[in-house]
Amino acid sequence: MDALDLARWQFGVTTVYHFLFVPLTIGLGVFVAGLQTAWHRTGKEHYLRLTKFFGKLFLINFAMGVVTGIVQEFQFGMNWSEYSVFVGDVFGAPLALEALLAFFLESTFLGLWIFGWDRLPKRVHLATIWAAVIGSNLSAYFILAANAWMKHPVGYEVVDGKARMTDLWAVLTNPTATAQVPHVVAASFVVAGGFVLAVCGYRVLRERRDPDRTRPVRRGADMWRTPVRAALVMTAIAGAVVAVSGDTSAKLMYEQQPMKLAAAEGLRHDTAGAPFSPVPGVEVPMLLSFLATNDPQAVVQGTEDLQKRFTEQFGPADYRPNLPVVFWSFRVMIVFGMTTVGLAVLGLWLTRGRRRGRRGEGPPREVPSWLARAFLLALPLPTLAIIAGWLLSEIGRQPWTVQGELLTAASVSPGVGLGQVAVSLALFTALYGALALAEAVLIVRHVKAGPEPVPARRPDVPSGVGGNATADLQPTLMY
Repeated sequence: MDALDLARWQFGVTTVYHFLFVPLTIGLGVFVAGLQTAWHRTGKEHYLRLTKFFGKLFLINFAMGVVTGIVQEFQFGMNWSEYSVFVGDVFGAPLALEALLAFFLESTFLGLWIFGWDRLPKRVHLATIWAAVIGSNLSAYFILAANAWMKHPVGYEVVDGKARMTDLWAVLTNPTATAQVPHVVAASFVVAGGFVLAVCGYRVLRERRDPDRTRPVRRGADMWRTPVRAALVMTAIAGAVVAVSGDTSAKLMYEQQPMKLAAAEGLRHDTAGAPFSPVPGVEVPMLLSFLATNDPQAVVQGTEDLQKRFTEQFGPADYRPNLPVVFWSFRVMIVFGMTTVGLAVLGLWLTRGRRRGRRGEGPPREVPSWLARAFLLALPLPTLAIIAGWLLSEIGRQPWTVQGELLTAASVSPGVGLGQVAVSLALFTALYGALALAEAVLIVRHVKAGPEPVPARRPDVPSGVGGNATADLQPTLMY
């Protein structure tokens, strides 16, 4: 193993770890904003309790995402300076927009939301969480636009060995980006939906075992039907968007990154009417050609034939990615993602409407205990699916950091030795291990504690500020 291999490992580890928090932040922020909107419109206390409860989880995750994101950025100057020199003039604009517009919008309004309980008018306070959510999604857009440029560079020219932007609009509207953004953002909602369902499943099971069934607002697990239904709807709709945008991405991959498509399908040679192989040894005739081009007889290029063409075009090198990793990442992404969405659809059916009794309609259907256990057990599936998707996306692009322009081997910092990278990797691994332990302790402790009761309105706080005057709860959102 040389410094390049270890630098790739380090960037992969830090990126995947950071990406554990990003999708949950995107989806959970919208979920919390939706709960607060429901409280604003209805005035029902349980919506406020749920907003506070999931708001804490959102803040813990947001803080961890910021910390790990900063560490990730260190990689560009430490191990990938040649890459930074090449892409700097192109990445400067979208990353500056991400920091100055999106992240500042997100962090500023999130601060107002944290400290604005009973200090801001109810509508203004609600607007702060929605502004923060908009900021997080804008941040995702600019980051994904930069990432899409690496897969399909547009709006640039190469001058003196450096890429220089010639058209910012082309970079921001890159067709790869416009397909990738809805795919990743929708997948983030699936991750957040799975997380909410797991938390609710735990609370349902715990409160049903609790001999004291008395609750300030609702009894036992009944309170959790509302977030369960909301998370089920969010997951099912987001899953449909993931499928449609994924199909679009696959068609673009056929045109722009044929090697990645061939590696994902394990296709070695150019094939007309190429079959789709769910698992080795099982093939569905002509399905790959149809999915890639809408033509069941179209020719799909294979890895070995592409290797010959790329050698002629770019010079001698191995242009094939790690074939087993790409092949199985694609299948893990599909299987775990479909399982999560399928569980959501099943949950929607089982919790629909009301029970029917002898005297007509009864109370709303509760979440069955076995379904709550399934929610809890399925917690890691959407996260593993989205991580597998990123492994497919990034490893499938190898050996390029910028498709057709810059090889990974030419992107590493000159003069950085194996020992230096090993030391920094060990330090980052230890740091991330400590952060993971801290986050796990905070989340588990908060989920076990459950939502806090809403105190009575204090007479010294005007009723028009902060809705129900919940100033006593404000410090619980501070860390």
